[in-house]
Amino acid sequence: MTVQAHLESLEKKHVALEEELHVAQTSPSINDTAIAEIKRRKLRVKDEIQRLRSSVH
Repeated sequence: MTVQAHLESLEKKHVALEEELHVAQTSPSINDTAIAEIKRRKLRVKDEIQRLRSSVH
């Protein structure tokens, strides 16, 4: 997998996590721990995206 393809994959995953977070925050049955876990996963993906972008430039 090329770096560009990996970046695109991570960006799609980040968008999906954003959508998952939005649904979780508007759902009364989701607890704060689950929301925090989604936020952690989203942050890890974002950090990976930034790391890849900085290694390319």
